[in-house]
Amino acid sequence: MRYLPKSDEERRSMLAETGAASIDELFASIPAAYRLDRDLQIPRQQAESEIVAYFRAAGEKNSTSLASFLGAGAYRHYRPVVIDALVQRGEFLTSYTPYQAEITQGTLQAIFEFQTMIAELTAMDVANASMYDGSTGAAEAVMMAARITGRNKAVVASTVHPEYREVLATYTRHQGLPAAIVGYDAETGRVDLDALAAAVTGETACVLVQSPNFFGVIEDIPAIAEIAHQKGALLVVSIAEAVSLGIVRPPVEADIVAMEAQSFGVALSYGGPFCGVIATKEKYLRQMPGRLAGQTVDGAGNRGFVLTLATREQHIRRERATSNICTNQALVALMATIFLAVYGKEGMRELAEHNLAKADYAARTLASAPGAKLRFTGAPRFHEFVLQTDEQPAEWSQRLLDSQIVGGVELSRWYPELHHCTLWCATEVIPCTTIDRTARLLAAQAVETNRG
Repeated sequence: MRYLPKSDEERRSMLAETGAASIDELFASIPAAYRLDRDLQIPRQQAESEIVAYFRAAGEKNSTSLASFLGAGAYRHYRPVVIDALVQRGEFLTSYTPYQAEITQGTLQAIFEFQTMIAELTAMDVANASMYDGSTGAAEAVMMAARITGRNKAVVASTVHPEYREVLATYTRHQGLPAAIVGYDAETGRVDLDALAAAVTGETACVLVQSPNFFGVIEDIPAIAEIAHQKGALLVVSIAEAVSLGIVRPPVEADIVAMEAQSFGVALSYGGPFCGVIATKEKYLRQMPGRLAGQTVDGAGNRGFVLTLATREQHIRRERATSNICTNQALVALMATIFLAVYGKEGMRELAEHNLAKADYAARTLASAPGAKLRFTGAPRFHEFVLQTDEQPAEWSQRLLDSQIVGGVELSRWYPELHHCTLWCATEVIPCTTIDRTARLLAAQAVETNRG
């Protein structure tokens, strides 16, 4: 009764209000075949102490000791403890939305700082107050490009995250915006520039690429931009690993940048909530979806923050809305803002260098195992790499799991041609000793086979 206060007296009162004499009479309009005439088959009610004990026991089944080489769009980085200490303050955690500027100055200022930092990192003129995540950000960027150009076709590199491409297909299915998929170069892992040039036409609204791409390889953004711009198309660059911007040259040639900011202090949390971003040139500002917070002064000359732009259907006529997203990720964006403020410019570069060095060590070490070799070695990469093994991934993967290690992501589920290939990620939280131990476990089966 603590959580469902429906006493017999309250039930009688509600029935009287509806004009029904009983529960059966209330539901008489539902055919008997669809009415449940027995009690629900659920466990008995439990005391609060029993419920707490149940969930504690269930939580103990989650192992926190596993070393993980998973990446593929969701990355494990160290989260400074100050992030949770600040975002759990009531004025941030419980505030809903910054419509009333006079009582939400803190939220608006945090959003403004977030936008400023993202614009600096991406080398764009302006960034919005966040999107849901990187996948929806990429899809919204493609539709934004279609509005700007007045064209209705897109060209997408197959090296864009497969799940991002699935989200894009869902968004554009009823938008009359077909997307042509362009393959990759087998040696470099970059998008095939010749195929890309052939696919881009005078009807192409934009070219969508990801860099670092799904294989961890850094794309040739200047060359791709030239191909797109020659035909009047816009270039949309998706960034799934935001930490890469600490060392990788930002995509200055892009017209729109769509990014996932999860790496900036946002916990993996079983896949979300994350924080997406769209950044663009100033001339495209009014076609940007979502919100934009701005800085101004009041009548007395004091600095203040306001919601400057909100081109969505809650604020303007539906036919003029740029997006139907219903909110931004203000709290999660605040996590990213705190993370960036803690690390600073030099700290971000050092973090990226650490990731680059750790992944290079992991790639060389794991590739030294018998029957293993690196793929896509003809282009620079960040902290992910593709490893091909003679042994079936399912076999060595179980061997690693038995030793509390989660190996790479098998690529054949999205790229059938990449047999026995897996995508590995090594960030700053993976110790070199774990990398060495993983290499020994990978080599174990090959050694046994040779002995046999």
